[in-house]
Amino acid sequence: MNLIQTLILSIVEGITEFLPISSTGHLILFSNLLKITQTEFIKSFEIIIQLGAILAVVVIYFKKLIINFNFDLWKKIIIAFIPSIVFGLVFYKLIKGYLIGNSIVVILSLLTGGVIMILFERFYEQKNQKFYKPKDKVLTNRDYLVIGFFQVFSMIPGVSRAFTTIFGGMLLGMKRKDATEFSFFLAIPTMFAASTLDLLKTDLSIWTNTNYLVLGIGFMGSFITAYLTIKFLIKFVQNHNFVNFGIYRIIISIIFAILVLKV
Repeated sequence: MNLIQTLILSIVEGITEFLPISSTGHLILFSNLLKITQTEFIKSFEIIIQLGAILAVVVIYFKKLIINFNFDLWKKIIIAFIPSIVFGLVFYKLIKGYLIGNSIVVILSLLTGGVIMILFERFYEQKNQKFYKPKDKVLTNRDYLVIGFFQVFSMIPGVSRAFTTIFGGMLLGMKRKDATEFSFFLAIPTMFAASTLDLLKTDLSIWTNTNYLVLGIGFMGSFITAYLTIKFLIKFVQNHNFVNFGIYRIIISIIFAILVLKV
């Protein structure tokens, strides 16, 4: 993988990690378009550079997360993280061996997720829907565990971790902005654990000096673009819903089906 390819993938990761459009899915599809073979290193690269994006969350919310340490917030994050630990350990080989790198899975997930997102927003905006709980509801520990189970679906490339956690939070009664911020926070242990697990499970022979350099460039590129994306998204959700992202998912899935699968 050359420098240009590395920069493109890092920018794609930084932009898509926190938007409800699937960073892993976009990395896989762009890798296909750039003719990058899905080797063990590339698969690990696509997982680990997400830490650069997560670092942007820590920097932006450093005061809230670290300086003014909020035990209750961290407890909620850990509770929501539990399902990912369990499912990640159980299905790691399946996810990395068969799902990551699979363009068909990504395209179908993007398309299906886009339709679900549009339908969700249509019904969410309607008043007095009985299957929704009040927006000012105080969530319990069990509610945060449920959000964690929503996140598990994002292990399927193309589904989007942001999509599942934000919409899961909204379904359980969180305001859109609060659900979006909690999605940022939940990404910290989730992506750190995913990267650590991948490092432990991957053959050390793939880590050459060149690969370390490629990973470092990808890490910094994803950090910078993620920082800007988070700032944008927090402002965006205060006055907009996610319908446009749903439309985007449908359009991009069709485009990639044409370009990658030659349909």
